[in-house]
Amino acid sequence: MNFKNIHIGSLIEKKVAESELESYRICKFIHCTEPQISEMYKAPSLDTDLLLRWSKLLEYDFFRLYTQHLILYAPPGPEKRNPEKNASSLLPVFRKNIYTKEIIDFILELVTTGKKTKPEIMHQYKIPKTTLYKWISKQNKKNE
Repeated sequence: MNFKNIHIGSLIEKKVAESELESYRICKFIHCTEPQISEMYKAPSLDTDLLLRWSKLLEYDFFRLYTQHLILYAPPGPEKRNPEKNASSLLPVFRKNIYTKEIIDFILELVTTGKKTKPEIMHQYKIPKTTLYKWISKQNKKNE
């Protein structure tokens, strides 16, 4: 899975094919016509309300794809550099990053193939040293 360039329409189309839903049910739930559904499959991005409906219908969290993109490719925000300012935010504060199996596998593949060194991964993806070494240790135990 390429988390850098997310084409949400094609991913939704793949999930629809996997779930074998009838187009009538999709149209009824999403509140649109079949040609509109086809256009959504071609769209690289969708409105969040629409994406939420797709997530519910297909029982798959499409927003998690964007979360993974943020974990891998977004620079740390000002709250990471200045924790005192973060205390005044009215938005919820999340304590931890969520690393899915796909993200962990992607990172471990970079290490095992030698495409990136451990320090490069820690610096580029902002993964704590202890977290990375725990993943590597668990992978080594599985391979034994």
